[in-house]
Amino acid sequence: METSAALASAEDRDGKAGGGGARAGTDGLAGAPVRTGVHGQVGVIILDDRRHRNAIGAQMADGVVAALESLRAQHVRAVVLRAAAGMDVWSAGHDINELPRGRRDPLGYNDSLEGMLRAIRIFPMPVVAMVHGTVWGGALDLVLSCDLVTADETASFAITAANLGLPYNTTGLLHFLGRLPVNLIKEMFFTAAPLGAQKARECLLVNHLVGSAELEAFTLELAAVMAAKSPMAIAVIKEQLRVLTDYQPIAAQVYERIQGLRREAYDSSDYLEGLNAFAEKRPPIFRGA
Repeated sequence: METSAALASAEDRDGKAGGGGARAGTDGLAGAPVRTGVHGQVGVIILDDRRHRNAIGAQMADGVVAALESLRAQHVRAVVLRAAAGMDVWSAGHDINELPRGRRDPLGYNDSLEGMLRAIRIFPMPVVAMVHGTVWGGALDLVLSCDLVTADETASFAITAANLGLPYNTTGLLHFLGRLPVNLIKEMFFTAAPLGAQKARECLLVNHLVGSAELEAFTLELAAVMAAKSPMAIAVIKEQLRVLTDYQPIAAQVYERIQGLRREAYDSSDYLEGLNAFAEKRPPIFRGA
């Protein structure tokens, strides 16, 4: 079993075993704050933008997609997604500075975060989110898009769209419905309050809750177990489960009505107030218009 020291060693070997220490991607993504490593048949993707607390903007999202493509080319059979060691925020969520300021869907199909979530969900091998620290906003959608979640006692999870006046998209809500009870989803969205590690484990958002000292070794071992199984069987089972949970039929006029309601919200003064309040580090004053 490879330890934390082994991971650090792998990260320091430039140009070897998944580009340990190198930035993910080479086609215009060399500066992306994402690193990769490989442990046997397990790939590791490390989010490492300490300055912005791993906020997910286009650069980071594209870096994760590039890292997945790189690891797939190396024939890994499982992937661990984690924050860099020593960070107490796993990710601060969608980079607020990159959200459009009204008159455009902030979570449209071509948004970089949405593209990254699709890449995680269609990746043919298991992806395990290893969570140490707090998870905010769109980063929780990222965690839920992974196949399994391991965490330690420092983990907490919050979906903060209501703090910004941001109408979450239907695809994202399906991600939540596929993993959590609807009453819990409502509480999390309506209050934006963090869900602690123990509660997250009880609600099965987290598969395994372990001590901080054991988290990395436990997660790598869990991934290695899955990597030893039939990759063809796992790939088709994962795809079947994705199709069964992602695709729910909605009548055209119902979808259009939902989109119309969302448009009213992201074109509203409340949405702009949410963005302005965040930037100014003050509580927002929502007027419902």
